[in-house]
Amino acid sequence: MKKLINGIDGILSESLRGFGAAHADLVAVSLDPKYVLRATPKARGKVALVSGGGSGHEPLHAGFVGAGMLDAACPGEVFTSPTPDQMLAAAQAADAGGGLLFVVKNYSGDVMNFEMAAEMLADAPGGVATVLTNDDVAVEDSTFSQGRRGVAGTVIVEKIVGAAAERGADLAACQALGERVNKATGSLGVALTSCTVPAAGRPTFDLGEDEMELGVGIHGEPGRRRVPLMPADEIAEAMVSAICESTGPKPGEPLLLLLNGMGASPQMELYLMYEAARRLCEDRGLAVARSLVGNYCTSLDMAGCSLTLTRMDEALLDLWDAPVHTAALRWGM
Repeated sequence: MKKLINGIDGILSESLRGFGAAHADLVAVSLDPKYVLRATPKARGKVALVSGGGSGHEPLHAGFVGAGMLDAACPGEVFTSPTPDQMLAAAQAADAGGGLLFVVKNYSGDVMNFEMAAEMLADAPGGVATVLTNDDVAVEDSTFSQGRRGVAGTVIVEKIVGAAAERGADLAACQALGERVNKATGSLGVALTSCTVPAAGRPTFDLGEDEMELGVGIHGEPGRRRVPLMPADEIAEAMVSAICESTGPKPGEPLLLLLNGMGASPQMELYLMYEAARRLCEDRGLAVARSLVGNYCTSLDMAGCSLTLTRMDEALLDLWDAPVHTAALRWGM
């Protein structure tokens, strides 16, 4: 294992210190308990969006704290859920009196701990609500979740709901919007190599030189099947077909296409995969109205990518286009 670290135990704290220093104009970082908060005050009465999960998926979630997106994020240890105490502290720090909305990926630890935090915040002014993301079409159940897993589609939910909250939407409207976007979203990942969790010091799984894992999870969980390595066009076809089968986009309906890197694949390959996916969508009569390409929901040093399609309409496109200013996503400001 070759990694740019000083030691296993200090990875997260040292990384958070660096993140906070690099983006001090956008975020404030707490190390005890660990959470990331917007640096500038929010309007009173605004719904506060709080998310989080295990580290190793950067920039998810801390990289999306800022105007137009999240108000706070709770980073757990690598591939480990943050604790209820972290969530409680982050929510209390982010609370502006308009209610708290938790955006939670569908993994057992995340769901359980956010539920505990919500119970502890039951008397919060404005109330507490949750949006559960489960956009992974690869499997219905895994070793980490009951039902579909929450993966890169979470970024889209956080952006669109974040824009609505910034415009003054109330808690019920934000929750309903998040559930709607999640339902309209499907994702599928593919791994060319395993990731290596620092504490383990070895790859999470073994792949042969001529193999790939189709439908891999962001923690290295098994996917739909292990198959021989295929050309990019064939990989994209398998991904687009699976997502369309699950989400059922209609010809002419505007789509958001997110081509997300898993951490170790170069931009050149990600754009090549985007072009293959875009072309396949157009061949099906599907209109790619918005695009995003890059590393947004990673799996440490895994080589590979995920593809996400979200069925959009004019209202959702308007919210997607709304200004955002975070460490990892910014436009319109």
